[in-house]
Amino acid sequence: MTGPLFGSPAPATRAAQGLELVRIVTALLILIHGVYRALTGGVVPFGDWLDGLGFPQGVAWATAVTALEWIGPVLILTRRWVFWVCLAHMGVLALGLVLVHLPFGWFVVGAGRNGVEYSVLLLTCLAATAWAYRPTRAPA
Repeated sequence: MTGPLFGSPAPATRAAQGLELVRIVTALLILIHGVYRALTGGVVPFGDWLDGLGFPQGVAWATAVTALEWIGPVLILTRRWVFWVCLAHMGVLALGLVLVHLPFGWFVVGAGRNGVEYSVLLLTCLAATAWAYRPTRAPA
């Protein structure tokens, strides 16, 4: 859309560069999250928490999520299977949003604590990256 309300769109080259920055920073944030959990002994407590919610094999799920948080960002950073990895991360984040953050409301800090706003931002960044890297079909 263009016009007085929306203005002109960003030039394509700069828009692409901006999206690349979003891809890189989002991948690094997810990587840091998984590395911290693994290096501080947080996988088992995370798994126990999942068990408490009724998830079968909670520690196995926590290990899988942590592995995704290590491997997925590397794949995103190296532009391998970006679309699929973003979808996987979006699934994990959406579940975390519902199970962990939604009960606390919107705000992460300030007007609230531990809310959904950061998760929504990450989901949006992953969705934008997935859209940009979605597989294209060859013309018939």
